[in-house]
Formats: sequence, structure tokens, C-alpha cells
Amino acid sequence: MKRQIYLFATSKHPDAISSKSLEVRFLKPQIDFSKYDYLIITSKQTVKALEQYKRENFINIPALCVSAKTAASYESFGGKILDIGDGYGDNLVKNIKEKSKDKKWLYLRAELIASDFVQRCKNDGYDIDEEILYVSECAKEALEVEVSENPILVFTSPSAIECFLKTHTIGEDAKVVVIGKTTAKALPSGVKYKISQKTSIDSCMETALTLQV
Repeated sequence: MKRQIYLFATSKHPDAISSKSLEVRFLKPQIDFSKYDYLIITSKQTVKALEQYKRENFINIPALCVSAKTAASYESFGGKILDIGDGYGDNLVKNIKEKSKDKKWLYLRAELIASDFVQRCKNDGYDIDEEILYVSECAKEALEVEVSENPILVFTSPSAIECFLKTHTIGEDAKVVVIGKTTAKALPSGVKYKISQKTSIDSCMETALTLQV
């Protein structure tokens, strides 16, 4: 009998029991976009949050996006892309440090973030402001999902792990797939895991499907 795959993410997949990890509540702080040369966008939720603002105020400000999927989301919204990271927030330091220190950045972010890349750049003299555009809260689906024996658990963010662990434990019989190194750090000590080749749900599921055999 094949192991059941459980996906904890914001999107569903036909080969898994999908549980939405987080509920997102959008905020709308007042922002003077005219002060900034570049934006930093690290999630599709940020793009959705920007729908609350007048497009003409920010749409021509080039954005550094954390991944190709985030960039595609922002491009489809009509935004300009400055550069695309490799999917890891920590590695955006490299992209930022390729630019001049006389440019002013605005990082549009969640309330809770897993990487300190902005602070590291600030410490090196880069001018970066931050605005919180959304708050993520544990979704009922992830808290209440019933998990079978010998499961394959797929986590796509540190928050997904934290929410799952509020009401569950990761047993020795479980196999675990995570979307990246930052997410892996949120796992309890001693839990073995595999990291997907790419930072996408499809890549996570490809890895999970190999573990069913």
C-alpha cells in the first residue's frame, strides 16, 4: 500500500491530501512609493496585497523577486522585474549587493519572516525600509487534518511546520519533504528530511512521489 502524501501549502495538488497551512489577513499601511527606487517582493501574497493600492503609485518601480514564480505573479500583475533570486530569501543579499548603495529599497513583507537578509544588507550600508502588508495565521485545515500511519509530509514554509506541530507530532514512521533549507530549520531536532530540487510545490511533490515506493 502506497504511503499517503499530505501537502501543507497555500496551493493544492491532485496527488496529495492538501491542507491549507495559513490564513492570510492583509494590511494596508500608508506608503509613499515615490521615495523608492526598488521594491523587494518575496511572495505571491505580497502581490495580492498590492492590489489594495493605486497601481500607478508603484507599478513602474522595478522589483527584486525571490523566485521565478513570484516574478511571474508580479509580471502578470503588470509590474517590472529588476532581478530574480534563486528562491531563497537568504541569497537575496547577493542580488542587493550588486546594486549601488545610493538606491533606496522597500521590502514589502509578512509580519513574520524567516530570513534576516534585509538586516544583513542594512548592516553593510544599504538603505532599505520595510512595510508589513500581511499577517499569516494558522488555518483550521492544517490544525485538524487527520494523518495516517507512515505518511509523507510535505511542508512549503517554516510556518506550515509550526502550525502542524501545534496539534500534531512528526513520528518516526513519517517521511518529510521540505521546500528549502530555511523551512528545514523549523523541523524538530532529529527529524530526517529531503529538500526538493527546486523551490516549488511541483518539485516538492516530485520528491514526495519518489518516496511512495
